[in-house]
Amino acid sequence: MKITQGQILARGLTHRCPNCGGKTLFPSASSLRLNSACPRCGLKLEKDEGFFLGAMSLNYGVTLIFFLTPVALLWYHGRLGDTAAIVLALIASLVVPLLLYRSSRSWQLMLYYFFLPQHLPANRRELSGHEDENV
Repeated sequence: MKITQGQILARGLTHRCPNCGGKTLFPSASSLRLNSACPRCGLKLEKDEGFFLGAMSLNYGVTLIFFLTPVALLWYHGRLGDTAAIVLALIASLVVPLLLYRSSRSWQLMLYYFFLPQHLPANRRELSGHEDENV
């Protein structure tokens, strides 16, 4: 394998293309739209219809575990009042997913290729003429 799982993790955490490492997942620094393919290496970033559902699930899970659960626990133990807990929960449930959108798209690609690194074009081995004969 040319690209290791460690490289895939590092590229996913820094919003880079899992195949070439280019900063090409999004057209601009402020864009929320994911490129359909990496302009640098051509890797298709939207694998299939509905591929974004994994990113949505990651975004929801991170928001729930790291933001909404602490608010609920603080409310349950009496550290937050009812109104404060409701306001914080509403703000967290609306703002945090927007803030994590780009990261969740990158993380979803990272997880996909972490478990299936052989699907990266850079990790596919070329078949030579004599290997085709044994198939």
